[in-house]
Amino acid sequence: MSPSPKGFARREWGRLHATVRTALVTRGWRAIPMTLAAVCLTSVFQIVQNQPWGYQAVQDIGSVRAEDPLLPALLRTPLSLFVPALDLPVWGALAQVLLVFGIAEICLGRWRTLGIAYVATLAGTLYARVGIALGPDHPLGLPATDAQVVDTGPSAAVVGLAVYVCWRYRARWTGVLVVVAMGVEVLVKNNLAGKEHLAAIAAVLVIVAGQEWRRRRRQRGAEPRPGTRSWKPPMMS
Repeated sequence: MSPSPKGFARREWGRLHATVRTALVTRGWRAIPMTLAAVCLTSVFQIVQNQPWGYQAVQDIGSVRAEDPLLPALLRTPLSLFVPALDLPVWGALAQVLLVFGIAEICLGRWRTLGIAYVATLAGTLYARVGIALGPDHPLGLPATDAQVVDTGPSAAVVGLAVYVCWRYRARWTGVLVVVAMGVEVLVKNNLAGKEHLAAIAAVLVIVAGQEWRRRRRQRGAEPRPGTRSWKPPMMS
């Protein structure tokens, strides 16, 4: 008998739903102060960069291009998460930050959320340089014109956080769906943003693999060994 949709949903999202719901019921908006600050910052950047006097100021502090010198690009990368792309609706960026950052802040804590978000965004930023150096003929390469593309927005951070939260809360099929969706995005629309999303996922998977390795190593170290008092020989059937 196949499992019911309700049973699947409970196994897939039960822990995640309980954690988020408990935090919001008991603390309300106080459970996600960093997320609310990020939404406000994104809104401010959107308003300012659409003013004649503010566009260049936002570019100077939060705009990243692969053609920029590396050090200024690295310094701008943290704020680039909160600068909405000019060619996309700002409500999409705000919804992504509110939903995914909010869930991650509750489930992971604010500092881990910011850390994962920054690693994912940085992976995309650095990949753009590597891809352009490889050239358009390489499977992982990019055309030289992508060096002039303004690389801002929270999407890489959102994708990375989604994959990490799914791993932490064992929402395996949801995590797989996110990865597959990003792969399809590249196949359908082979652009810089799509490949940066895959780079962000790859960086987060490296973190996940490292944490899994440390966890299993600790488990092996905690197991009783032959010759110790707590060790018991396996029972023979």
